[in-house]
Amino acid sequence: MSALKIRPRWLLVLAALLLLVLGMRWMSARQATANAAQAAASAASAAPTVMELAEQDLLTAAMVPLARGLDVSGTLKAADSVFVKAKVATEIKTLLVREGDAVRAGQVLGQLDTTEFELRLKQAEQQAAAAKAQLEIAQRQLSNSKALVAQGFISPTALDTAASTEAGAQATLLAAQAGVDLAKKSMADARLIAPISGLVSQRLAQPGERVALDARILEIVDLSHLELEAAVAPQDAPALRTGAKASLTVEGVSTPVAARVARINPSAQAGSRTVPAYLSVAGAAGLRNGLFAKGWIELDQRQTLAVPLSALRNDQAQPYLVVAAKGKAEIRTVTLGVRGQAGGQDVVEVTKGLQTGETYLAASAGLVPAGIALKLPAKAASTAAAATSPALR
Repeated sequence: MSALKIRPRWLLVLAALLLLVLGMRWMSARQATANAAQAAASAASAAPTVMELAEQDLLTAAMVPLARGLDVSGTLKAADSVFVKAKVATEIKTLLVREGDAVRAGQVLGQLDTTEFELRLKQAEQQAAAAKAQLEIAQRQLSNSKALVAQGFISPTALDTAASTEAGAQATLLAAQAGVDLAKKSMADARLIAPISGLVSQRLAQPGERVALDARILEIVDLSHLELEAAVAPQDAPALRTGAKASLTVEGVSTPVAARVARINPSAQAGSRTVPAYLSVAGAAGLRNGLFAKGWIELDQRQTLAVPLSALRNDQAQPYLVVAAKGKAEIRTVTLGVRGQAGGQDVVEVTKGLQTGETYLAASAGLVPAGIALKLPAKAASTAAAATSPALR
């Protein structure tokens, strides 16, 4: 009986030892697998990563003609525009033109009713005829008085009276003739004449309407010469010069429009303190009175080291460029100067941190960590020192 009791105990001990040995072997195998994975990861992280770049990802620092300028905006207006107004108060009889019609200077555009002025002209002519008749009578009386005085039949006082009567009749005739001229002028003013050549912009009244004196009837604009009034900040006004070149973008027009500063107002606007500058724009297809335009006035130009604004990185405390130095990416903090344009794009001057001929990365390269190995294109690697930046050409 005692031998039978001892055997199960030994069996339990042996089973426990076996389980312990198997567990230790499993733990050792797991640890070895983890160590191998860690070693592989370390080896992978230690292996050098190479970033391959395309030719358009690389730019070369170069001296460029940087044009410093001023952003402006405003509304295009015809330099010459005029309202055709009623010179007399009457009814509109006819209008011969509508919006969009081309007219020339001196062309008859319409006619006002002249019934009243025709009657006034007749009245003035009749008054002039009556005054002329009275003058003829006074002249005969004066002639007779002179003969009678010479013969001693009347006194000199009667002669003076006849002379005064003749002078009064002469003045009355002149006044009547002035009335005739005035009535004729009213008749002429009833015609609507184009003062300038251009296009009819507005038709503000219709035939049959009675208009007051100086009432606006038509507007004519000359699109051969337009202007843009730009509000210039006080701090920028001293650098602005008459004759400065400008480039405008006009809504609805696909190509840039050339302009120049024609005039600068000597006074600042009350309230805003801005200085109005007037840009002259030559008429061209698509340009219309009242279109909105924005653009850029060139203030000065100089040769300097500049980079595109798009290549400048601003995700750190200081602006920087990613420079390709010794086959690796180098984070290079730069000191910036004035902004402007070169080659039709926005650039910024670099006064410190970049040398002419160094190669840096364009915005198309994306985010590039410091120290990463760079694989340059064969052509770019061989010509980087002599090439001009593609973005600034």
